[in-house]
Order: sequence, then C-alpha cells, then structure tokens
Amino acid sequence: MTLSHRDETACQAVSDVLSRVGDKWTVLVVELLSDGPMRFNELRRSIGNISQKMLTTTLRGLERDGLVTRTVYPTVPPRVDYELTELGRELRIPVRALAGWARQNITRINSARQRFDSDRA
Repeated sequence: MTLSHRDETACQAVSDVLSRVGDKWTVLVVELLSDGPMRFNELRRSIGNISQKMLTTTLRGLERDGLVTRTVYPTVPPRVDYELTELGRELRIPVRALAGWARQNITRINSARQRFDSDRA
C-alpha cells in the first residue's frame, strides 16, 4: 500500500511536530513555564542536568514553533523572560496527560525492561 501525496504530507507534518513536542527537554520546559514566565537561569536551575547550549536550542525551537515568547528587558545585564504562548498553553494538556501516564505506568515499564534485558542476556 502506498501513501498518497496528501497522506505523506500529513505524516511529515505530524512527524515534525512530534519531534519538537516529544523531546524530553521540551516537555520539561513546557511544564515549568506552565506556572508563568521564567528567566533562562531559573529554567536551567529547575531542570538541573541540561547544558546551556541545549536549553538555548530548545527555547529557540519552541519560540520558532510559536509555543514560547522571549521578552528582553533593557536592563544591565539584560533580563530575558520566557513564557508560553496561547498555543504553548494548549500543549500543556497532552503533555500533562503523557506525564501522568508515565507516572502511573513506570513500574510496569521498568518490569518489561527487566524482562526484556534478562531474556537477551
């Protein structure tokens, strides 16, 4: 079975969006910004094990996709705040659902991983 051009275009669109929102850093940033605007260093401290480069890359991608706004305040040093847009706030719904599903099923997932790994050993 071959896909029509329209189906291929739709699959590519879904793939593009999922590559952004399915990224672990994106999920964490969206969750943290759910409570309101945050500065770059606040986000970095809250996430913990993310490099400055990766956080910058993640925030730029979110801004490019219309999920986050970046506001620069003319202070010394400049203050930069990141905030979810309306589209980003809508993303909280599936992100929270996925996070809840992960919390509810982590024991089952870990058990499956252990069985898989022991079968391969």
